[in-house]
Amino acid sequence: MLTEHDRIDVLCNNAGVGAVGDVVTSSPEEWERVFAVNVFGVANMSRAVLPSMRGAERGVVVNTCSVVASVGLVDRAIYSASKGAVLALTRAMAVDELPYGIRVNCVSPGTVSSPWVERTVAAQPDPDAVREAMRRRQPLGRMVTCEEVAAAVAYLADDETFTTGTDFLLDGGITGVRVVN
Repeated sequence: MLTEHDRIDVLCNNAGVGAVGDVVTSSPEEWERVFAVNVFGVANMSRAVLPSMRGAERGVVVNTCSVVASVGLVDRAIYSASKGAVLALTRAMAVDELPYGIRVNCVSPGTVSSPWVERTVAAQPDPDAVREAMRRRQPLGRMVTCEEVAAAVAYLADDETFTTGTDFLLDGGITGVRVVN
């Protein structure tokens, strides 16, 4: 990549895996597997790309986080902890990269209407009920789309965006709105 284009302008750390369970039922191997991708993957990709960005004195890193970094969900202990680590790492990287002119932010979607979610829902005994429950837990009444997440990443990557160390929430209101019926 560097030999063809001479620089890297944007790194989007978007790989992630999940796990279901609480602290008691989750195995050490599950913790290692999830953290290997969700946290160490972000650190390793950033370690590989940041020297080039530092040399250019410019660049943007956008990490994919999740609302679970801020809001607890039942049986998501490992995933939540890994995304909490991504949020903390994002903020630490943002301050470390200030002297180099590099901005570091993360995007935190709520439940994304994605192929992975659809496969997970389809495997449930009552997929329609699961899909409806996911929709209902979003105060705006729907899941965020892949296109909306991509647009948020593009916004954070744009040279005209004046932000660093930010957790850009695409959560449909989960973290800040309570609907009382």
